[in-house]
Amino acid sequence: MRPVKFDPAVCVWTGRAILGEGPAWSFTEQKLYWVDIKAPAIHRFDPTNNTLNSWPMPEMIGCILEGDDGWFAVAMQSGFAKIKFPAPGTEPVLHPISDPEFDVPSNRFNDGKRAPDGSIWAGSMDADESSVSGRWWRLDPCGTTSVLNNKLFGVTNGPAFDVSRNRVYLTDSAAQIIYVGDLVEGGRAAANLREFLRFAPSDGFPDGMTIDPFGGLLVAFWDGSCLRRFSPDGHCIQTIKMPVQRPTSVCFTDDGMTLYVTSASIGLPVGGLDGGLFSLSVCSSAGE
Repeated sequence: MRPVKFDPAVCVWTGRAILGEGPAWSFTEQKLYWVDIKAPAIHRFDPTNNTLNSWPMPEMIGCILEGDDGWFAVAMQSGFAKIKFPAPGTEPVLHPISDPEFDVPSNRFNDGKRAPDGSIWAGSMDADESSVSGRWWRLDPCGTTSVLNNKLFGVTNGPAFDVSRNRVYLTDSAAQIIYVGDLVEGGRAAANLREFLRFAPSDGFPDGMTIDPFGGLLVAFWDGSCLRRFSPDGHCIQTIKMPVQRPTSVCFTDDGMTLYVTSASIGLPVGGLDGGLFSLSVCSSAGE
């Protein structure tokens, strides 16, 4: 697998997100959405004019994903909901869908993605990170939730869907492990879940991730100050340095030519670019 050449990271928003996460590109709007879990807030960046809109949320929010007819899906502390952003100057409209962990009030939802079959996968976790109580849940297009497997996670991140290889990757950031499973029917389950990569304390913590346009697994490393790309056989192809200590997640535009990276400032001294939003232009796919 070939390395990818990126331009140096540019900070396109210098706000100090407490826990910036979940970047999601809107194909219809050609804008980037992401969340600040701890603020809590939703942000939207328009790269055509470098403008930003922000909306405070009533509770912690783990991720936002584009839906249909102007609605977005969100996974929050109280479960799945849908949200719509009306005209400028008006409040977003929020409608609850399902709270699959109503019986675990100490949990909240964290990262999530839309699967190839249109369902949403989102992981839960203990809000204080004091217990291993997280699970992976699936929200189908009809609004029904189901647990994806019985394995418990400390801090859920991902998933990353590799459709060409019929794989899905799921991360337990606290355990510093990335798992891989066989994708069932485009998103109904992850079969044969097994350990893919395990990292040392000096590597940092694997956080949000995606399959890049060239087939690599691109992972942000909390306390690692970098992104790392891995081949399907688990080899580290390249390391991309970031100007912040805690990059949290990654997202490509639909043309694959721009990479956005979120970051966190929680627990870090004031100053620098921690908590900012970054863009990296994709220059080329280099030689072997």
